[in-house]
Amino acid sequence: MARSSTAQERAEFLEHAHTDFEARLTRMAAEPAHWIEFLDTVALWGARYRTMNQLLLMMQAAERGIQPRYFMPYGKKDGSSGWLKHGRQVRKGETGFKVWAPNRRRPTKAQATEWEAAGRKVRRDPDGRPAIQLVGFLLESTFDISQTDGDPFTVPTIQVLRRRRVTAAGLPQLLTGDDPTGAFDDVVKLIKDEGYSFDLVVPGSRYLGDANGVTVAGTRRQVLLRDGMSPAQLVKTGLHELGHIRCGHLGDDQDGVIIHRGRCETEAESVAHIVCAALDLHTAAYSDAYVLGWADGDISLVKQTADTVLRVAKTILGDLTGELDTTDDNTAPPPGAQTNRRPYRPQHRTDDAHTPPSVPCRRRSVGPSCCRQHGLQARRHRNTAPTT
Repeated sequence: MARSSTAQERAEFLEHAHTDFEARLTRMAAEPAHWIEFLDTVALWGARYRTMNQLLLMMQAAERGIQPRYFMPYGKKDGSSGWLKHGRQVRKGETGFKVWAPNRRRPTKAQATEWEAAGRKVRRDPDGRPAIQLVGFLLESTFDISQTDGDPFTVPTIQVLRRRRVTAAGLPQLLTGDDPTGAFDDVVKLIKDEGYSFDLVVPGSRYLGDANGVTVAGTRRQVLLRDGMSPAQLVKTGLHELGHIRCGHLGDDQDGVIIHRGRCETEAESVAHIVCAALDLHTAAYSDAYVLGWADGDISLVKQTADTVLRVAKTILGDLTGELDTTDDNTAPPPGAQTNRRPYRPQHRTDDAHTPPSVPCRRRSVGPSCCRQHGLQARRHRNTAPTT
């Protein structure tokens, strides 16, 4: 049995992780290539983790010089969970990867009273007894498939999960055609499920102009994509527009901070990049000049953006596969995270897509404006074409 780490060793590990965490966020804020590397790793692991655990695992993998494929805990002795459930054993001498895991238990009456006095909500059973609930987080070990031996195991990539889904629905298993993902109809359905209509329109149409896609909010609630694009490009642009909707960029006005338009575009494009990569549809490198430049190296903003991107990408992939992974659903939000955000809305009304917004931008140039207003809100997006 592996030796348990001491309190000092845990403290040293956490200090090291914190330093690496900030260094990675700083690099991601400064160089788009590091942001794309982060997104590609998220896609490779199926968007199963939130930002803190994603970066924690990336740190440990880099230090060991390996490229993990799929993590799972050792499992309970009765074989009901983890690798043991799949007939695989972690090899003797292997060192686990540390991740934050939720600690659920029933707090004592004294603890519950103390928490409530401090303003913390405590869940209680019908008889008034404190219920079993999330009380904190613990560092636990998880292991990559390369650290195990045993029965054959197929890594449940997003492509595998979608094949399982269409097979269960009685549809052909192999996905063919110009759209290798076969996901376009599903993406359109997800857009419509959000309360938006969907149409393919000719270039130059109202709202769309010369863009690839546009989401019109307000009373129209409409997503328009340019007709004539390749099937793969339609999937990618549709996911970009769905990303805007799911990230909350088009919500009603509410109290809170105004999100910079560069942040909106970064979040939507990053969501599309992760989902496309997970579907094995490889898009062109991120070419927008404003990628993370709006953050001015503020790693707190980059962290918030990463949190949003991973959360939304995970739910979209869950909808596309019918199997939402709950591996990392209880990661604690970062201190001071904003939960009430108001989307960027231009304060001018114009038909000139190149007129700068009245909200100051901290970059000298962010390229063409992505927003127009015609008595309602519309966003225009110039998406990079995928390589097929």
